[in-house]
Amino acid sequence: MSRWETPERLALRELARDIVAKEVAPHVDEWERAGELPRSLHKTFAAAGLLGIAFPLEVGGQGGDAVDAAIVTEELLLGGASGGTVASLFTHGIACPHIAFAGTPDLVDRYVRPTLAGDLIGALGVTEPGGGSDVAGLTTTARREGDGYVVNGAKTYITSGIRADFVTTAVRTGGPGHAGISLLVIDKGLAGFAVSQPLDKMGWRASDTAELSFTDVRVPASQLVGAEGDGFLLIMRQFQTERLSLATQAWALAQRALDLTVQWVRDRETFGRPLASRQVVRHKIAEMARQVWVARTTTRAAYDAWLDTGDAVTEVSMAKNTACAVADHVVDEAVQLFGGLGYMRESEVERCYRDSRILRIGGGTDEIMNEVIAKRIGL
Repeated sequence: MSRWETPERLALRELARDIVAKEVAPHVDEWERAGELPRSLHKTFAAAGLLGIAFPLEVGGQGGDAVDAAIVTEELLLGGASGGTVASLFTHGIACPHIAFAGTPDLVDRYVRPTLAGDLIGALGVTEPGGGSDVAGLTTTARREGDGYVVNGAKTYITSGIRADFVTTAVRTGGPGHAGISLLVIDKGLAGFAVSQPLDKMGWRASDTAELSFTDVRVPASQLVGAEGDGFLLIMRQFQTERLSLATQAWALAQRALDLTVQWVRDRETFGRPLASRQVVRHKIAEMARQVWVARTTTRAAYDAWLDTGDAVTEVSMAKNTACAVADHVVDEAVQLFGGLGYMRESEVERCYRDSRILRIGGGTDEIMNEVIAKRIGL
């Protein structure tokens, strides 16, 4: 039996689908206009056992794995949630794993458990104004002073940066390169910690995004995750999970756009006939469906390889690029087949079109993924 279709996971899918239909889909347009999610949604998903589903029981999660998290993500997007809803609701998936894996029991108790219970919101601060994918080159510094650190620098494009109660922050505690990077958990509200107004984005509108600045912010040494110099490896360890999540979002977003388009071409009549009666339209739909199948199959194969071997860097990189390319193609074709309506904000495929574009950038760009693949195959 496929690990995706066990009785427990079929039940999980049904539960997630029901929660999405009742608690998410009716409100997505409102959240897109507001530019953020209500904090109560985190509590709703936590109460249903869906928020921390991939985290171990011993840190307050539900003890599942990446497949369980993927199923919840799939059902969100297939049920009509926006990409921003997924990014914002599950921001703990990038803010908390490092703490859960390498943090002290005190850090786990103060940040991971309440976040997975829906009481806190966390963010991850890595990207800086002067660089994106070059994690090893980050310049935000944390200078040891007495029993703490003094942090100076800036972060940008931080998901949930407005609503976050804490930020798991990549800082430079040592010399140049990856060996000098550490992670500090920095609480919102500390003196010298400033948060910008929400950044105005093309897509992911329901996800609040901000720039953060640190001016002589004093952080206790007890907020260090792991040891000094562990930051780069901790960040890299989580990249595979993030890339798989983005591939999942890509294929599920494409499937949603396909489903909407299939219904549209059946219902829409031109010159006295349904659009679906025209061969050129049917062939477009067939190609969209083929590509979605490829994206789903490739993504799930990457999950299987990763869970079976623990080393599927090539497969994950290929899956991300494949699924994201498919999403871009399918949402573009959806807008084309919807015609003028597809260009209107009232159309969901217009939102799919905007939400798709970030997926090829987040978690490692197409170009970074191809460089990873090239190195892995010996070039």
